[in-house]
Amino acid sequence: MASMLGPRLDLRQSQSLVMTPQLRQAIKLLQSSNMEVMAFVEEELERNPLLERDEARSVAVAAEAPPPDAAAAASADTFPEQALDADYSNVVDAGEAHTPDFGPVGAGGRADFSDDLSGIEEMAGAGPNLRERLAEQLRLNLPEGQERLIGAALLAMVEPSGRLTLDADAMAARLGCDVAVVERVRRAMQRFEPVGMFCRDLRECLQVQLEDRGRYDPYMARLLDHLRLLARRDMRGLMEACGVDAEDLAEMVAELKRLDPKPGAGADDAPLQTIQPDVLMRPSPEGGWVLDLNPETLPRVLVNRGFAARAVVNLRDREQKTFLAEQLQSANWLVKSLEQRANTILKVASEIIRRQDAFFRHGVEHLRPLILRDVAEAVEMHESTVSRVTANKYLATPRGTLELKYFFTTAIAGTAGGESVSAEAVRHRIRGMINAEPPCAILSDDAIVLRLREEGVDIARRTVAKYREAMRIPSSVQRKREKAVTA
Repeated sequence: MASMLGPRLDLRQSQSLVMTPQLRQAIKLLQSSNMEVMAFVEEELERNPLLERDEARSVAVAAEAPPPDAAAAASADTFPEQALDADYSNVVDAGEAHTPDFGPVGAGGRADFSDDLSGIEEMAGAGPNLRERLAEQLRLNLPEGQERLIGAALLAMVEPSGRLTLDADAMAARLGCDVAVVERVRRAMQRFEPVGMFCRDLRECLQVQLEDRGRYDPYMARLLDHLRLLARRDMRGLMEACGVDAEDLAEMVAELKRLDPKPGAGADDAPLQTIQPDVLMRPSPEGGWVLDLNPETLPRVLVNRGFAARAVVNLRDREQKTFLAEQLQSANWLVKSLEQRANTILKVASEIIRRQDAFFRHGVEHLRPLILRDVAEAVEMHESTVSRVTANKYLATPRGTLELKYFFTTAIAGTAGGESVSAEAVRHRIRGMINAEPPCAILSDDAIVLRLREEGVDIARRTVAKYREAMRIPSSVQRKREKAVTA
């Protein structure tokens, strides 16, 4: 019997988690830095006529983190957090957000070509880049004609680090001129600012900078000829090769350290931005800590409901009323999202400080191991929410301004079932041991392992070696050579 095939209409019920544009906006605000949030709020103030700055409102959002032996005070949330307290890694997107996307501050102009003057200060303050500065020096120092053309070609071939990998013969063949002329131009351009550009290798780069400072002599030349020994920290071999004593060698090495091995690298980097902490921390008279949100980075906006009420009465067009209703909804949600973001940051930061109380009182050796799950269970949130809160957020503490991610470290087990310790505290202890070792008793990695196990830290030798290399501390053999000369 043949089966009947044909179109059929079925009605089925299913459930799915839909991420609305408003929820996407709230999640993005939660994980963004304070600079990105302030830039986004500025855009919304220009776009939405119902939003305005709350200049007179004082920041009263604060929390107190009690000592670890006291119960953690529960933070009162003005708005429910269930909308953010979930893992949205696999959800259905309900469409584009009704607000424009925002990127890093100073990332460029607006995509809609509107008159946005937010980056005018950056445009006015931007100076010439490295190649432009070198080209200007080329015009001022070399005469017109063949030499200037050769200099322009060398400028085009120079690497970002400042090196010229082609040798003189290859460059002359490519430019179709005499090798001596190319070398003369290259030597002249090595004196351009920054000094040491257009060199073939590290030795030549350091030599040019030493010549410019008047510090290049036969002893320095021998030191540059034996950079491999310096890389191995073979101080005795360097003393024999250079014909100097330990004191003179130490001065020569210190002179080399003041030079720039890659003068072109980082020349065009933007100036460092000062970190603005999101949360301020201060001691409490009762023995705990008091937290306040930084008023300088906390955007404060409110909804002009009076203007909205007057506008809705005077509007007759249906489309205009719809537009006003959408703007009112968007403004209300933005104010709610900002307040919920502030409360969530304060709640998570309070729990982190409560758990790391010993670190703030006694130092990094008392930093406890901490993972996202520990904080998430304490504040009754999802791990993804805690991860978003701690991303790009900074805390001003009595021990400096630290990122919230800094307090989350892996645990290293203690010996004989002892209490686990933080990996950051172990690294600090290893650095302290090495700094305190005398020249006659250099600690090997095995010796450090034995000392740490005596202190109750169960750690493998390869882990100690990994931590030591990450802190750029040489091996025991290299340290023995170096300290034997300087002792």
